[in-house]
Amino acid sequence: MIKEIHTSQLRLGMYLHKLGVSWFKHPFVQNAFLLESADDLRTIRDHGIEKVWIDTDKGADLAAESPASATPRSDPPRPTPEAVAPAEAPAPAPAAVKKPSMQAEVAQARKLCSMAKNEIASMFNDARMGKVVKAGDAMPLVEEISASVFRHPSALISVARIKTHDEYTFMHSVAVCALMVALARQLNLDPHLVKEAGIGGLMHDLGKAVMPLEVLNKPGKLTDDEYSIMKLHPEAGWKMLHDSGEATQGTLDIALHHHEKVDGTGYPKGLKGDQISLLSRMGAVCDVYDAVTSNRPYKQGWDPAESIKRMASWKGHFDETIFKAFVRSIGIYPIGALVRTKTDKLGVVIEQNEVSMLKPKIRVFFSARSNAPIEQKVFDLASPACREEIAGVEQAQDWGLENLERFWME
Repeated sequence: MIKEIHTSQLRLGMYLHKLGVSWFKHPFVQNAFLLESADDLRTIRDHGIEKVWIDTDKGADLAAESPASATPRSDPPRPTPEAVAPAEAPAPAPAAVKKPSMQAEVAQARKLCSMAKNEIASMFNDARMGKVVKAGDAMPLVEEISASVFRHPSALISVARIKTHDEYTFMHSVAVCALMVALARQLNLDPHLVKEAGIGGLMHDLGKAVMPLEVLNKPGKLTDDEYSIMKLHPEAGWKMLHDSGEATQGTLDIALHHHEKVDGTGYPKGLKGDQISLLSRMGAVCDVYDAVTSNRPYKQGWDPAESIKRMASWKGHFDETIFKAFVRSIGIYPIGALVRTKTDKLGVVIEQNEVSMLKPKIRVFFSARSNAPIEQKVFDLASPACREEIAGVEQAQDWGLENLERFWME
């Protein structure tokens, strides 16, 4: 069992499942290990780490403490993730702490995605082997993802969108988690619902772990029969989470109903409108957006801005209020979108403007008039001195352009 405890409760023999700070803010090579060294215990406390998660199946539990061996507590014990409903979501960085640059957050997001991919791959493998997968075990990863979204909503969302065929299922879970957290914040949901949205987003496709590999990993478009098999994954995921005995109702709803449509044409239950829970309606938008913007072996991913435009035209698919909030959370011109300025320059959106969705930062690199590369230049369209404006969205393939992520990831 995974438990959240205060570091004043730590003692040797406990198995550290997760430290309560970012992977980039602690000195240990591993994120999980058996606490056997007094020096390691001092290091944890000296770094100001206030909370950790322990795995009582792999090490000592709090219940094993005796008056003679227990570490004196200067703070009351923290409740376990399993016992908290609702729980506080990770708070934004204090106002006094300088917000990292977009470039710095993208660099951290790339590292986080690499770590997260491995954790989710392990989770899916456990599910495929019939092991119980507990939503609470994913809490530390959800908090890492949430913390990144709080600092720069677009960074992790954009990085997670870039994925290979082999890692699609795992990185899709990371992306939907980040999108759900950003959307929940945009909707001003209570902190416990923000956390539930994140966990539900991370676990929403767990049922794919038990789908036939030849169907799940098929490089081409699915046949009707194969598609019918894949449509079983929501109920399979719901059952696994339900049988674990600790998933919240919101997490279960997202797993089961993220393919429902407000007009009743979705699956597996054909629910309509408010019959679909709020979190599931959110999940439907986030799931589709990441799917259509991701490259697949049989389909080039749509441009992020073009995806927003197309999704807006699908009447009866999404809850309109939630979809509008989703657009506000990622921008009309999301990071990575290829746009054309009124002076016929092509550029890639590299950062959102918190005040105006219509005026992001862009990096221009190509002339539509001469059909040739030009010297790269960054324009902040929100600057009073900037005379450039976005005239529309372009498709990279129409111009023979590739690897546009290099303009905002590096």
